[in-house]
Amino acid sequence: MDFSTIVTLVAGFSSPQTFAILVSLTTFFILRALAPNENANVMRDRVKGYLEHPVIDVERSGSLAQRILLPLAGRILRVLGRLAPKRALSATGEMLIQAGTPWGLGTLDYYGLRVVVGLIAAAGTFWFVIQNQPPTAALLYAILLGIAGTIVPNVLVRNRIDKRRKEIARALPNALDMLTIGVQAGLGFDAAMVRVSEQWHNALTEEIKYTVIEMRIGTPRDVALRNLAERTGVADLKTLVAVLIQSSQLGVSIADVLHSQAAEMRKKRRQRAQGQARQASTKMAIPLVLLVFPAMFVVILGPAVPQMLRLFA
Repeated sequence: MDFSTIVTLVAGFSSPQTFAILVSLTTFFILRALAPNENANVMRDRVKGYLEHPVIDVERSGSLAQRILLPLAGRILRVLGRLAPKRALSATGEMLIQAGTPWGLGTLDYYGLRVVVGLIAAAGTFWFVIQNQPPTAALLYAILLGIAGTIVPNVLVRNRIDKRRKEIARALPNALDMLTIGVQAGLGFDAAMVRVSEQWHNALTEEIKYTVIEMRIGTPRDVALRNLAERTGVADLKTLVAVLIQSSQLGVSIADVLHSQAAEMRKKRRQRAQGQARQASTKMAIPLVLLVFPAMFVVILGPAVPQMLRLFA
């Protein structure tokens, strides 16, 4: 490029139009460079949101007892639970599962709780009895009450299992009716189970929800249903699961199976109600003898008692 060409370009840039364009472009790029970045604004808004709504730390939230004392008590219970015999752990685990995992206790936690309750009962009994009795008698009472204290959690869990089984057996016919309606309406068996679990809130629907979750994570339907029967321990539910598994293997219509099983469950529930009604007269004899009859004797024979006393005197 020679000198004359350079002079021509400089002369062209010196025109007012070119100068205005250059000034405009320069101003645009300067403003663009000084303008805040959109990504920076997004990050700033996100940080501001975190500051205005801080993330709750689960480990640091809650009271002192929830953060420190409860985990410490759980560790102590598990340490004490390791003293239990290994052969009884599996049976105890099944018992806790059938009870619906009361109080969120594991197997070791349960044994640790029994040890703690027994020690508290023994210590409290010894402290109260030794104030009026000799140490030998206080120690004997403490041992007896300590053994009774270790049995109390077992009794509570057994009662919870019985109540839960009765609740499941009572809710089973209604759940079967709704399963039958859902399957006959065109829903799949899994979808019908979901509808049943959303319709009611009881022990049976909780177990059905857990079974649906098992099937969704890849567990075969037969295995999930067997697990359902084992977790509950209800004889009617075990029979139902066996019939459903056999019908699916043989290719029988599941709607017909559910319909027949629902009728059978309703019949069994009616028979149980009739049996309980027949036992009512026998159960009423105890309060009649202990409560009603003494009151009647007092009302009827009460006025005659003073005269009989004066007569025999």
